[in-house]
Amino acid sequence: MLPTRVLFHARLTLFTRAGCGLCDTAKHNVMQLQKRRPFEYAEKDIMDVANRSWKDVYEFDVPVLHVQSVTNGQPIQADLTDARKLFHRFTEQEIEQQVDEAEKKVA
Repeated sequence: MLPTRVLFHARLTLFTRAGCGLCDTAKHNVMQLQKRRPFEYAEKDIMDVANRSWKDVYEFDVPVLHVQSVTNGQPIQADLTDARKLFHRFTEQEIEQQVDEAEKKVA
């Protein structure tokens, strides 16, 4: 039997940096939500040289969470400019509200 491929309707990207207590709390909230419902998740350390463009944008704002609508494994738009954004302190419930909105956009 072939494994079933899961197609997510939301993609969450957490922009973070090491040693950031708010980032640790944000990641915990995202992980708690992911235990209850599926979504694609990635982290970007803004201090990593490969993420310099994100450092220029979010150096003083981390944690920042982008929530994107996704269809057939691809963002509805090619970049993250369409993402819903949560800044600094956000709860699991606030994240879930944004995921709900992203999924509605796909449905």
